[in-house]
Amino acid sequence: MNILVIEDNKSVCSMLEMFFAKEGIKGEFVNDGLEGYNRFKEGTWDALIVDWMLPGMDGVTICRKIREEKYTVPIIMLTAKDTESDQVLGLEMGADDYVTKPFSPLTLMARIKAVTRRVQTQVVHKTEDFLQTEHFKISKSTREVLVNGKSVTNLTPKEFDLLCYMAEHPKQVFSREQLLERVWGYQFYGDERTVDVHIKRLRKKVEPATQPFFHTVWGVGYKFDESTQADKN
Repeated sequence: MNILVIEDNKSVCSMLEMFFAKEGIKGEFVNDGLEGYNRFKEGTWDALIVDWMLPGMDGVTICRKIREEKYTVPIIMLTAKDTESDQVLGLEMGADDYVTKPFSPLTLMARIKAVTRRVQTQVVHKTEDFLQTEHFKISKSTREVLVNGKSVTNLTPKEFDLLCYMAEHPKQVFSREQLLERVWGYQFYGDERTVDVHIKRLRKKVEPATQPFFHTVWGVGYKFDESTQADKN
């Protein structure tokens, strides 16, 4: 893997460099936000790790600009901000995941492997590429989505993964914990709002006003169901 890290704390960079070497990961480290954003556009990356607070350009702005420009690279945000509103903001700007400082390098490595694993797996299994439902046509290899014949081009990698997984299991009710484990690839203890944010964004991006697809099952979690007009909230 080739990972770009935009982080101004040199101690954090040194720690990550050591763990990257142990895992056989090639890492490039940039300490300024604007410089890091420009470096991102110059290279090809398997994942991007961005600190929230940076000189030059903050991490949230970097994340937002990357998604506005239709890049689908997985993004993990590092943040010392531990309030729910701050974490939700990072996810809404297009981050696939976040890790709160101080963090264990082993935890971050697990998150990196999780957000990149599904992309790599989908490249390998091209024979199982296509998924079609009543309203959706989804290509796993090209990560293209059509809803009622109209292309949806602004999904983040994790939004695509969540849509694909739930569409493959119509009407099945999943708890937030199950979705975190099966889509993100590990357990987020206490971070169930990650799922809520991604469901909210998918509703905005793929649901017609009169046809909900993602339904809340109170006290349990969510299900994907194209056959009902029931209230999605």
